[in-house]
Amino acid sequence: MRDSWSGGASSDCADKLIKLIKLVSTYRSRHISESLPLFQARRTLFSTSVNALQRTSDEDGDKRIDFDRLFKSCNRLHLAKLLHALVVVAGKARSIFFSAKLVNVYAYLGDVSFSRRTFDQIPNKDVYTWNSMVSAYVRTGHFREAVDCFYQFFLTSGLRPDFYTFAPVLKACKNPLDGMRIHCLVLKLGFEWDVFVTASLVHMYTRFRALGNARKLFDDMPVRDMGSWNAMISGYCQNSNAAEALDVLNEMRSEGVLMDPVTIVSILPICAQLDDILNGMSIHVYSIKRGLEYDLFVSNALINMYAKFGELANAQKVFDNMVVRDVVSWNSIIAAYEQNDDPNRALALFYDMQLTGISPDYLTLVSLSSVVAQLGDSWNGKSVHGFVMRRGWILKDVISGNSVVDMYSKLGDMSSARAVFEALPVKDVVTWNTLITGYTQNGLASEAIEVFNMMQKEIALNQATWVSILPAYSNIGALRQGMRVHGLLVKSSLYLDIFVGTCLIDMYGKCGKLDDAMSLFYEVPKMTSVPWNAIISCHGIHGHAEKALKLFREMREERVKPDHVTFVSLLSACSHSGLVEEGQWCFNVMREEYGIEPILKHYGCMVDMFGRAGHLEKAYNFIKDMPVKPDASVWGALLGACRIHGNIDLGSFASERLFEVDSENVGYYVLMSNIYANIGKWEGVDKVRTLARDMGLRKTPGWSSIEANNKVDVFYTGNQSHPKCEEIYKELRNLNAKMKNLGYVPDYSFVLQDVEEDEKEHILMSHSERLAIAFGIISTPPKTPIRIFKNLRVCGDCHNATKYISKITEREIIVRDSNRFHHFKDGVCSCGDYW
Repeated sequence: MRDSWSGGASSDCADKLIKLIKLVSTYRSRHISESLPLFQARRTLFSTSVNALQRTSDEDGDKRIDFDRLFKSCNRLHLAKLLHALVVVAGKARSIFFSAKLVNVYAYLGDVSFSRRTFDQIPNKDVYTWNSMVSAYVRTGHFREAVDCFYQFFLTSGLRPDFYTFAPVLKACKNPLDGMRIHCLVLKLGFEWDVFVTASLVHMYTRFRALGNARKLFDDMPVRDMGSWNAMISGYCQNSNAAEALDVLNEMRSEGVLMDPVTIVSILPICAQLDDILNGMSIHVYSIKRGLEYDLFVSNALINMYAKFGELANAQKVFDNMVVRDVVSWNSIIAAYEQNDDPNRALALFYDMQLTGISPDYLTLVSLSSVVAQLGDSWNGKSVHGFVMRRGWILKDVISGNSVVDMYSKLGDMSSARAVFEALPVKDVVTWNTLITGYTQNGLASEAIEVFNMMQKEIALNQATWVSILPAYSNIGALRQGMRVHGLLVKSSLYLDIFVGTCLIDMYGKCGKLDDAMSLFYEVPKMTSVPWNAIISCHGIHGHAEKALKLFREMREERVKPDHVTFVSLLSACSHSGLVEEGQWCFNVMREEYGIEPILKHYGCMVDMFGRAGHLEKAYNFIKDMPVKPDASVWGALLGACRIHGNIDLGSFASERLFEVDSENVGYYVLMSNIYANIGKWEGVDKVRTLARDMGLRKTPGWSSIEANNKVDVFYTGNQSHPKCEEIYKELRNLNAKMKNLGYVPDYSFVLQDVEEDEKEHILMSHSERLAIAFGIISTPPKTPIRIFKNLRVCGDCHNATKYISKITEREIIVRDSNRFHHFKDGVCSCGDYW
């Protein structure tokens, strides 16, 4: 029998069994009219297969390579059950060899319950059988059951585990204590010197971030194989210990051990983390020399590394040279272009992917939804949503739902984002955070706060939740509500987290509490530029440019490297305070000392700085000398300066250039209309407004908010719907009379309609900030500060009127408009009328 199965007879029998399995699969898919001849063939093969199995002994079976091919052919659950039935009919159900194989097959197909039932029917289980059952549990994600099965094996079977037992059970450990108990058993059984077992222990300890334990085990190993080195290197990589990972890699090389694909895949992300492109490229060269560049996993890792460095040409070259590509390869190259702001190329690659017949997965969707959002393509956004729905992903996978919510949020379609959110059967913390972020970034702070309040009742919050919600309180100046959130953060100690702490600094600064922002700044870690940027920006918008520059000097002394954002904040601060020379110094330092190439935001700040200071010709010449094409922010800064200084000719020229690069921003049409209105050119006003109407553009309504009586009230210009409307207007009339007695004269140039003077005065009095101030006066105790947030730039007449109101009411009135803060006190504004 042994000889017959070792030659052609064994292959012939296995071939018959495989043919039967394939025939059954075909039979299931055919129409009933075609079934009879297939059924007869199936019956004949079934009988032959049973006879063959009956002639096979366990001693034969455990050496027959044909059975590996046979079991691998069962790639569907019904086929595995058919083979199981053949085994039972042949009387082999109690065979250790066949039963252990079936345990593994059922686990591979995801049905561990059949694995367990088959396992329980084996009368005399050996170590191989127990190992198979433990592995089956691990393969299907039943980790607790795997550990329990191991202890049942160890304590009740009377058998001694072998070194194959420990790799799966160590993988199944869900906490360090379970892992340490297994480690004790390893020591007790004398397996601590086994390379395979020790490598598994190293993996386990690194998974629980016990890197000291892992390193001690690694260092004590008398012999290390490739798996041991990879275990230690990948453990450091997965725990973001980049320097230690490279140290182990160098030690490995010094011992003459060459990197294999697993080493390369582990180490390449570390090169990106350390911003070490030279090391990454040297590993790429090594891969080519060793013939590893054609390894699928190595190529995918190289694409990801080059994408992190923005080296798209190199990423594309690796992709083009790949012999075989899987879905990960396509996802990597699509994500490379998506993450480096080339959405058109990413979309083209997605279409190419479909043409190759490779089916997208969840990660493809994540990149695709981001691509659609970058393109602002609402139509394709609906297509992506439909694609996800047809696949059924949105009901099965929370990542898919989160991606669609994020896509709609970035497209500005918050009603669709909310509808998808509500329809999701399962919501995790990322789902909630995504919706909150969407509302905040789309200027819907009240809705963001409402969702945040709901979230607290449903799910535990994480760091990203606080980072998402705190800007919402900043955006509407809800100081008291923001302070309550700060109180919750203090209880969790998360306020000392660098990102959460930075958001708190930003919140206090933008709500007018600069002293509290500074106190927090001194508490949070300051190793990176992030908190420095926040506090410099806060001082800038409050008009304290000198303090912002002092903080920058301290930042340099602390050897914290500034970035693009640092210099945007500094240049903006200098612009709002009229510090032209200091602003030019910052611009030069950025390029010459730090090697930071200016981006359009920096150029826009410089033009704004020159323009506000009245150097319009210098601002225009600066634009002409720019090495890059000016965008809307640059021309918009020049147009704003022309409005301040009444230069209609340069303003008209700037508006023409502006409408060429951004014809759909209604704010620029309003700005040009205001220039004409200021000098009484009503025909120019009508021309610009007609142009905006023809484009289908609508002016952004002006509004102001105030926090009083534990809630935020929002007022729009000319608001008549507030419950206290009558009291508000009565207060405004009283204030108007007192202001005129002190010398106030309304400035009708800020009324942009050609109407009678009485109506002009009423229009000025009905501006949103005046309504909010009047509401604050009647709703808060006398002589207490009033804090107002306005979404647009405060007009000159309201600025002047607020100075008078602060003097009359003996209050400090703090107004934050779209540009900066104004602190009004005793008839004087902190901006010195320069804003």
